Amino acid sequence: MKIGSSKSENSRQSRSHFGLALCLLGRSESVLLARGAGFDFVVVDMEHGPLGISELGQVASAGIAVGVTVYGRVTGPTSGDIARVLDCGASGVIVPHVDTPEQAAHIASICKFAPNGRRALPGPLPALDYGIVPAAELCQRAEQNTKVIAMIESAEALQNVDQIAATSGIDMLIIGSNDLADGIGRRGQLEHEDVRNAFSRIAIAARDNGCDLGVMGLPPALVRPYALDLGATRIVVTNDTNLIIEGGAAALTKVRR
Repeated sequence: MKIGSSKSENSRQSRSHFGLALCLLGRSESVLLARGAGFDFVVVDMEHGPLGISELGQVASAGIAVGVTVYGRVTGPTSGDIARVLDCGASGVIVPHVDTPEQAAHIASICKFAPNGRRALPGPLPALDYGIVPAAELCQRAEQNTKVIAMIESAEALQNVDQIAATSGIDMLIIGSNDLADGIGRRGQLEHEDVRNAFSRIAIAARDNGCDLGVMGLPPALVRPYALDLGATRIVVTNDTNLIIEGGAAALTKVRR
């Protein structure tokens, strides 16, 4: 357990939340679409598509207004947008390709104000309704409900997962399912025993170090054994691209028949 961790057994046993990743639809209306469909949270994916910090800011502001949690996924541990995602209103930042405890410590430091880190003091924040508050209060309130999330998706990360999870300031581990399988030599073989064992190892590291656990990229049939049964509290169900393609194909199949 990390010294000074505020996470409790109850937080790890809270209900699972199901999310939608946005790869293309970076408009504020996307939050309402997600909420209308019943999703609990949204991830703005800035790693693999055209969405950037401007779209993240719009989606995050809409999320604040209607009570939907918004996370931003950046491009990696060296991204210049890690703390900026939080400044723009996201409830947490997802950092992919965190392979070492040194990288984990780096991203945690960027996201925490002194004396726990080196995050620069921002101006008025959307999460505080742009209110003008004393600097000490701004830092305390800004950090209170934000999450620093490390993605585990490589053989190196798996080898170092206990140290990554133990890093002060890391709140959650999230598994990139397909990249993890690929990284351990089991591309496209999510049901392989090696992949399942990797998921279990990551879940144990999260549990033993007071981190939440998240999963993305799983087919529905594997959500129970690879996520729910392992205590995952954040599960990204699908993304906007897949919804449009799969939903469109299903609709066309019906009408063509």
